[in-house]
Amino acid sequence: MYQQSFSLKYHRPVRIGRMMIALLLILALDGITFSESALAKGKKKAEPQSMDDLFGGPATAVQQPAAAQVVEPRITPKTPEEEPRSLDALFVDPPAVPEQVEQPVPAPATIPAAAAEEKSLRSVNDLFGAQPPIQPEPESVNEVARIQEEPAAEKPQPSASPAKVTGFFQNDLAYAYKSPTHWSKFRNTLDLSSTGQLSGGISWKLGGRLLYDPIYDLTDHYNRAVRNDQRLETQIREAYIDIPADDWEFRLGRQHIIWGEMVGLFFADVVSAKDLRELALPDFEMLRIPQWAARAEYFKGDFHAEGVWIPRMTYDDIGKPGAEFYPFTPPAGVSIEPEDKPEGLADSAYGARLSYLKSGWDISGFYYRTNDATAAFSRVTPILYRPVHDRIHQFGATLGKDLGPLVLKAEAVYTKDKLFNVTTPTDADGLVKQNLLDYILGLEWSFPQDTRFNLQLYQRRFTDHDPGMLLDATESGFSLLFSTQALHPKLEPKLLLIRSLNSPDWLAQFKVSWRMDGNWRLTVGSDIFGGKAAGLFGQFDNKDRIYTEVRYSF
Repeated sequence: MYQQSFSLKYHRPVRIGRMMIALLLILALDGITFSESALAKGKKKAEPQSMDDLFGGPATAVQQPAAAQVVEPRITPKTPEEEPRSLDALFVDPPAVPEQVEQPVPAPATIPAAAAEEKSLRSVNDLFGAQPPIQPEPESVNEVARIQEEPAAEKPQPSASPAKVTGFFQNDLAYAYKSPTHWSKFRNTLDLSSTGQLSGGISWKLGGRLLYDPIYDLTDHYNRAVRNDQRLETQIREAYIDIPADDWEFRLGRQHIIWGEMVGLFFADVVSAKDLRELALPDFEMLRIPQWAARAEYFKGDFHAEGVWIPRMTYDDIGKPGAEFYPFTPPAGVSIEPEDKPEGLADSAYGARLSYLKSGWDISGFYYRTNDATAAFSRVTPILYRPVHDRIHQFGATLGKDLGPLVLKAEAVYTKDKLFNVTTPTDADGLVKQNLLDYILGLEWSFPQDTRFNLQLYQRRFTDHDPGMLLDATESGFSLLFSTQALHPKLEPKLLLIRSLNSPDWLAQFKVSWRMDGNWRLTVGSDIFGGKAAGLFGQFDNKDRIYTEVRYSF
């Protein structure tokens, strides 16, 4: 074969060029590299990058943008590591590199100028060529699970906040217009409270109240005991700290504990003490007296549990004999001793309440063991009585449901061993223990212009009624409330009527409130009583009054 090739060389010089091309191909496959300068002297063509380049085959078509400018790329000589070292290496696909293009571009390749501008700087790392830090890969499946289950970082606890002071000043002036006519009240009240927050989410509140009534300096209508009791006084109102702990919240100190609230009447609100020196005529805000208590609350979804312990009881304030609305009128010649208010751990109060919200129905139940906050009058001697507070048990339930324009409320309390007065002369202390059930149903309708109408029906049933009691075995009654701002957004008239269905015993309250601006409020009203002398309201038939209230809130 070789002899035939040499003879052809001498006789046909035309084949020499073809043999040279074949020799170059063999040398390229054996790894011999030509320099760029040598190729420039021999040929003007670029270094072959494929078999098509080598043999003049058609190059792969590259689609160019219509307006792109064609730029001749600079040819860089390949390093020995980049040269194909075999036929397999020559035809294999090039390795993937960053910024991969759709197809390997054969030489001579042309790159649109617009493509050079496509990659924009998106960060500082792009600007300086730095790479973002690489997160270490999980070493095992357990490591992956640990990362997935790792809890999120805890939220920072609220930091301490400066104290905020709020309060109000209120002047109350009342005139009893039935004989004997007299000014019954000219009380001035300053109520201050401060709230704040400590680090760790602990919050606090401290409040106090100062009351001064110069009516006891200007008139001699009331006796000295009443004057000393109501002329000047200071009160510690709410004073507590709140400590949150996940689903729990603890409150320690003097606080309001409200388990029920109806309009103008108290049923399930068994924990709060009340200031009854004006019966139940003022707003509940002025009536309620806080208790020194420790309270724990648990919240879980729609469930709420609450436990309370009151080591030192606060009792209803009924005032002194001879006061305007003292609840007991003794027979002529009978005296009343100072009130007996038991104190100590043996007389502490405790209870628990559970509530649940289901489909808009707010349902709760509670148990409370305490001394009766309302005094009963024990006969010490035929001419001497003493207000006392005995132990009672109370079981209760509340219900509430918002029905759109109508709100439904209901409360029921069963009380065991409550004391009541009897007229039986042979009874030693004039008191009997009774078990009774109190319940009330309330319906309230809301209308445009802040107009509301409330109807309540209530009843008391004695399970073992004593015939010597002044009350019937079943006592029933109702209440009506109407208020509106239809006349003017700042003007609100309100009418409340409470009436017994067993006897003509009733109370009517009418007042008009004018909110002069965001801080000032003026109220003018009247309280009217009716009924028999033995009735709850009828005993104050000669205490009808008109009054004014001026309040500045800040």
